[in-house]
Amino acid sequence: MAEKIDNIDSYVKNHYIHKSNWLRAAVLGANDGILSTASIAIGVAAASDVREPIILATLAGLVAGALSMAAGEYVSVSSQTDIENADIEREKQELKEMPELELRMLAKIYEERGLKKETALTVAKELTEHDALAAHIRDELGINEISQARPIQAAFASGAAFTVGGLLPFLVTLFHPLKSMEYSLYGFAIFFLILLGALAAKTGGSSIIKAVLRITFWGTIAMGLTALVGYWFNVNVT
Repeated sequence: MAEKIDNIDSYVKNHYIHKSNWLRAAVLGANDGILSTASIAIGVAAASDVREPIILATLAGLVAGALSMAAGEYVSVSSQTDIENADIEREKQELKEMPELELRMLAKIYEERGLKKETALTVAKELTEHDALAAHIRDELGINEISQARPIQAAFASGAAFTVGGLLPFLVTLFHPLKSMEYSLYGFAIFFLILLGALAAKTGGSSIIKAVLRITFWGTIAMGLTALVGYWFNVNVT
């Protein structure tokens, strides 16, 4: 039975979409950290009988990957922010120069969403009186607090998540016996990826089974191909 709500002002709905920004960056970073670092370690382990090159290559991949993820995410999201800011500035100018046209455009948007023409115009007028720019940013440009780009947050989440994910296979290269290390790395990496996929799916309210199958399939392909490269070269470093 649905919970009875007496005071709508005190009722807060927590939708999964509110977590989408940081969850996407964190999951992508951790997944890439585990997969990239494990793949490098597996490739080198398949080509070497010595632990030191495996550790060095894995550590280098971990550091480079974390910095690359953070920088790439920052640049990408900053570009999105620049586009959003440019559109907002353009909208400010248009509201000053042609407010009546902007009002009709806003009403047209609401009409296309299902409101009657008269109702759409009334809503557009009331929202314009309250905060014209906010109404146009939200309903014409499609920018809101959930979707708005945050470069620093995205960069930190991606870099930190990659580091945490990459540390897991790195620890395996440090402490696990050298014999058949590539198979152990694969097993641990798949285990970590399954845990990550299940956690992300549960946090985001999606199917855990689908997330686990997806991440296991692509993880196996990536690490398998990297291992083949190592076996083909078969360079025994001493």
